[in-house]
Amino acid sequence: MAKHYRPTKPTDPRVLTAQLVRRTGVSPNLVRVTLGGPGLEHFTPLGYDQWFRMFLPREGQDQLRLPSRTSGLWYAQYLTTPKSARPLVRNYTVRAFRAAGESGGPELDIDFVLHDEHAGPAGTWAAEAPIGSEVGILDQGLSFDPAHGAEHVVIVADESGLPAALGVLASLPRDARVEAFIEIPGVEDEQPIELGERMRVHWLPRADAHAKPGELALETLRAAALPSGRGYAFVVGEQSLPVGARRHLVNEAGWDKSDVTFVGYWRQGAAYMG
Repeated sequence: MAKHYRPTKPTDPRVLTAQLVRRTGVSPNLVRVTLGGPGLEHFTPLGYDQWFRMFLPREGQDQLRLPSRTSGLWYAQYLTTPKSARPLVRNYTVRAFRAAGESGGPELDIDFVLHDEHAGPAGTWAAEAPIGSEVGILDQGLSFDPAHGAEHVVIVADESGLPAALGVLASLPRDARVEAFIEIPGVEDEQPIELGERMRVHWLPRADAHAKPGELALETLRAAALPSGRGYAFVVGEQSLPVGARRHLVNEAGWDKSDVTFVGYWRQGAAYMG
């Protein structure tokens, strides 16, 4: 991780409960899940790439057993719980938050990437869970450093980082100078977003459905003519993308390590927590 990495932590982290209130198809490869319920009244939206732990029921569980502790202690409690009683745990980014949504109360949107018949229990839950299904939410704050200070911002992401990239673009000042390289499965997965005059988004749909996510974004970054002056880079996605992008920016483009925040959201072929 970059030396300057100073994640913004939530002020009052605790496990909140929320319910599935709506499911919306965004594009051929993305589905938006909307959570609601009174538990979200205690959620503080921060914008940018705000992320959280999401606790989901396992198949066959009729009750969601949530950790009662927060900070790092929740995981120790989680590990001491028999696996059959543990919830599944996944990390997701806030796509949008509304204090007063269509359901009449606070609502939180999450975008899920769906592959290969939903590709795992979390994707299956997003695509098939009944309305009213309960989940747990533990806010983890921001990875993006909004106070970092730079003449321009470079954002690089694959589809798993799409909500974070769009959240950062929506949260930055409208006069910010930004170059964003966002790789997506297909051209239909582009999403509309309002941009300032100096913000540019390069949508990168993959031509090869079997290509590894992130390779196209990394290749495009390497070939790009980036703005002059001190920059700040935010790179997220499949692990090879942020690692490769940081290596390029530091070793080949001459950036300082402290000017790159890079986060591997997942690793192809690796098992996930739960």
